[in-house]
Amino acid sequence: MKPRRPDDAASPAPGEATAVLPPFAASKPLTLGVELELQLVSLSDQDLVHASPDMLALLARKPFPGQVVPEITESMLEISTHVHADHTALALELHAIRDTLVQAGDRLNVGLCGGGTHPFQQWSERRIFAKPRFKEVSALYGYLAQQFTVFGQHIHVGCESGDDAMYLLHALSRYVPHFIALSASSPWVQRHDTRFDSARLNSVFAFPLSGRAPFTLSWQVFVDDYFTRMARTGIVKGMKDFYWDIRPKPEYGTIELRVCDTPLGVAQAAALAGYLQALCRHLLERRVPPPTEDDYLVYNYNRFQACRFGLDGSLVHPRSHVMRSLREDIADTLDQLSSTAHDLGATQALDHLAQTLQEGNDAQRLRDAWTHSGSCEGMVDWALGQFRSH
Repeated sequence: MKPRRPDDAASPAPGEATAVLPPFAASKPLTLGVELELQLVSLSDQDLVHASPDMLALLARKPFPGQVVPEITESMLEISTHVHADHTALALELHAIRDTLVQAGDRLNVGLCGGGTHPFQQWSERRIFAKPRFKEVSALYGYLAQQFTVFGQHIHVGCESGDDAMYLLHALSRYVPHFIALSASSPWVQRHDTRFDSARLNSVFAFPLSGRAPFTLSWQVFVDDYFTRMARTGIVKGMKDFYWDIRPKPEYGTIELRVCDTPLGVAQAAALAGYLQALCRHLLERRVPPPTEDDYLVYNYNRFQACRFGLDGSLVHPRSHVMRSLREDIADTLDQLSSTAHDLGATQALDHLAQTLQEGNDAQRLRDAWTHSGSCEGMVDWALGQFRSH
């Protein structure tokens, strides 16, 4: 399993040879990898800065504790961890990556920052990074490519088989609102409080191949009956062309959860990965009824509630159709996973998220920082300090 993206070419035009998915590469079950998209901020005025070429050149001069690559605009970087078996090792690497990035940024007067959106950057000022794939995406999607200067956390979980991957992908759908609400850190867009805890996901939803994967629990059926037919249309070439909330990554042998905003600190990012690992083990042990297509009847509603209201949202259970507090549903799930988390070495991760339930998510903390500082610049300055220390 490799938690990073291949540098693929753009999708073929209609009439060209269609793509073939690689075989699903078996990974050690429940191994973890994390990707974080990070803001590059000027320490002079707290706005985004076109600094990724300089940052990458500086970081290339000595060994990097993970992997760092450009993202679609020059105001972003993406970091990836190695593959880990447990939360503790993952957290240690994320902290080492953070420290390396902060030291490099200080030499360039550039701050590294979490958060799903920058509170006042203007999308029209963003520069597309000079990489063929990004240029092609920009040509296809127009201004959406620049507006895609939003920042998310992706978590990869190793799967023994493609069928396990499809099972987990759909079984996790019931818990997607948990991860949105716990990670939400994008309430502000262009100096306005959007009243969403996660406004970032509205930008993702603008892309035509976003949303959810088609329902099947069979990897071979997914390949033969869905992907192959989609490839024949010329619309897609590989899994990278789907912006789904959760997608399989056969070349890595993983599923990839993509709904999380980038947290303000790497400790929260590691905790979210530990929570996902514990959930996946719980689901693979078949302690709950298998997923069905009908589970998605409430999916978009629950997803909206988590984006809009965060931990204060409501959730409709996909089977019982009982509505309850999202905060209560997360708390009950954390309790149910306590023994599983202990076995995996993820108890600290769940304790960290239980504290988030009590104290509020990053969206709430950003709003509190704005109230205290009285400006968006002050809020960004506070968030820069959070990334350095958490």
